[in-house]
Amino acid sequence: MIQFDEKTGVFHLSNEHISYVLQVVRGRYLMHRYFGRRLCAFRDSRPFQEIDRGFSPQPAAYENERTFSLDVLPQEYPAYGHTDFRIPAYEVRLADGTTTTELFYQSYEIAKGKPQLQGLPASYAADDEAETLTVHLEDSQGKLAVDLLYTIFAEADVIARSARLYNSGKEALDLLNAASFAMDLPDHDYDRLNLWGGHAAERTLERVPLMHGIEETASRRGSSSHQASPFLALLRRDAGETSGEVLGFSLVWSGEFSLKTEVEQFGTTRVVGGINPFEFRWHLEPGESFQTPEALLVYSDAGLNGMSQAFHEVVRHHIVRGRFRDEVRPILVNNWEATYFDFDDAKMDNLAACAKDLGLELMVLDDGWFGKREDDNSSLGDWKVNTEKLKGGLTGVAESAHKRGLKFGLWFEPEMISVDSDLYRAHPDWALKAPDYPYTFSRHQLVLDLSRADVRDYVVDSVCTILDNAPIDYVKWDFNRHLTDAFSAKLPPERQGEVRTRFVLGLYDVLERITQTHPDVLFESCSGGGGRFDAGMLYYMPQTWTSDDTDAICRLSIQSGTSLVFPPITMGAHVSVTPNHQVGRVTPMQTRAFAAMMGCYGYELDITRMSDEEKAEVRSHVELYKKIRPTMQLGHFYRLLTPFDGKGNETAWEFVSKDSREIVLVYFKTLATPATEIRTLKLQSLNEDALYEVSTYIPAKGLSHDGAGSKSLSLEGKSFYGDELMYSGIEVPKIDTDFAAYLWIFHKKD
Repeated sequence: MIQFDEKTGVFHLSNEHISYVLQVVRGRYLMHRYFGRRLCAFRDSRPFQEIDRGFSPQPAAYENERTFSLDVLPQEYPAYGHTDFRIPAYEVRLADGTTTTELFYQSYEIAKGKPQLQGLPASYAADDEAETLTVHLEDSQGKLAVDLLYTIFAEADVIARSARLYNSGKEALDLLNAASFAMDLPDHDYDRLNLWGGHAAERTLERVPLMHGIEETASRRGSSSHQASPFLALLRRDAGETSGEVLGFSLVWSGEFSLKTEVEQFGTTRVVGGINPFEFRWHLEPGESFQTPEALLVYSDAGLNGMSQAFHEVVRHHIVRGRFRDEVRPILVNNWEATYFDFDDAKMDNLAACAKDLGLELMVLDDGWFGKREDDNSSLGDWKVNTEKLKGGLTGVAESAHKRGLKFGLWFEPEMISVDSDLYRAHPDWALKAPDYPYTFSRHQLVLDLSRADVRDYVVDSVCTILDNAPIDYVKWDFNRHLTDAFSAKLPPERQGEVRTRFVLGLYDVLERITQTHPDVLFESCSGGGGRFDAGMLYYMPQTWTSDDTDAICRLSIQSGTSLVFPPITMGAHVSVTPNHQVGRVTPMQTRAFAAMMGCYGYELDITRMSDEEKAEVRSHVELYKKIRPTMQLGHFYRLLTPFDGKGNETAWEFVSKDSREIVLVYFKTLATPATEIRTLKLQSLNEDALYEVSTYIPAKGLSHDGAGSKSLSLEGKSFYGDELMYSGIEVPKIDTDFAAYLWIFHKKD
């Protein structure tokens, strides 16, 4: 999988589908040569041309070679200030204020498997699943050393990259920038695709032509955020959902990040990604080191769907850990939109009884069970049960669920502190706060300083005490504000630039300790919904609440955007009440259910107040989902139509079981339109010569354009070969109603 040619200095990383090539040139510089479809061998059919470029200076050793300049060399980990004017991968400030360094190649190592990154989430692999190349670079003056790590997987079309930077000198230095990866591409004939959004409106796809100059997708909020996603893709202009070349970049990181592209004067493109260097400064004493987060790099020649398949594979099998990685997830009901803060033992017992009657499997108690928490003004940090509200404590609520055969789950927000709390009154210095300036508030709360070991120990002890003293099967871990006034009372002035990064590293320490000591608890990450939906959190918690917006039509966009990188089994997706609490939309129950079935299915409404007719419909949806759940959660996922196409009025998703014997097809039409076209759906990933029977067809509910015609188009009970379903496709029966949803189930015949 990894080969090195001593004569040419070429490293070639490859598996069955992709190749990544880098080369040592002039015995010093590490040059990027190729990332793309698998090559049987790299023989330099496109040699790098050294050309005299005006205002591109030469290092001293090559003063008389005007054709050689780092300003145009496609480097693997470029510096700034030593003849390269493009965006750098790293920056340092030495003890005397110098910011110039030069890294030269020294040696390499190739090892089986995948090393862990100390203190960080990262992809993992057994010795027979991956190989890792480590390239050692050293500063010419001996003041800095860098190890570049490259892992290639046998079964996933992904390159995992990261960097370790060492202070190898005799004086302290400051890192001002430490990217996870850099890559130089030979042209700029790409579109730039990123995911933007806001609270309750996460991960909307935006695709624009790659422009000259620097463009950036970034967060400065202390987390990966609702507003941006730590992901970037570059697509050839003709690339689409199923064809064309795509490069994808995703960070295994939950904090502030930056993903930059620069198209420079000669038309080449540099991509750099990692921790956001904005106000980042990491102080390194002699002998100390800094490990960057990992970046996952994907090449696809099968469009965005191919890119997504690669990301899904590495996330499902090399990021998510623990017993729940390969288990189907329970169908839950969360009491939040049913009761908000207004609940007691009787209400929760009634909810459990109703959940059992409907066939649900997990009841979750959300905010309001601790301290004196009657609204969002108080008690965060006081993780003790409010026995005035819950007379039987958490054990009573949990046993109410368990005696009915349900699992029991609980909400926490452990990274936060309320000013009106016993914890704050005892430890006001535990909150992040800029000295001499007043607090800034968000949702009436402050952020705990997780850079401090004493704060981390308190959080771990508080959460574990609850988990150890009540039978809790599931935890929803929330994070409802971003970082401001990021100053730690514990750190010296020269380390205050580390606070935002140390906060995330502290969070990872907390999560590792809690999740590893409670392996039988299913953890779900949340940050006001999808404000921290990233691979870093999925390393500790195998699913994430996708958005606080539970409207089914909004979720079509949110979940489709999320699926660019993350598989459906990582997405929390629930049916909520209508009119919807976020947007007021009235949507059929079937549409809400089919949209939520894409992910980890559940209900976010007061099921005790539903009519008998509504309960009957819920029972039918729960029964259906239990049958197809392995395919929906553990199978392969394909976007056939997305709300980002054209007018955004249609969405279609296909799920194929692991054994390829069951296919679930779901179609949504947002708004009915006059003189509408007839939609044909062409399935993917079927065996061309296999026969597939349409075992189930559930049409949209509403006014059919032609009842007889719609019935004749149901196809239920009919069989078709895979090639016909993929190349000719099936037609969607026309219906004249808004918010329509259809579902087909196909089974492969022996």
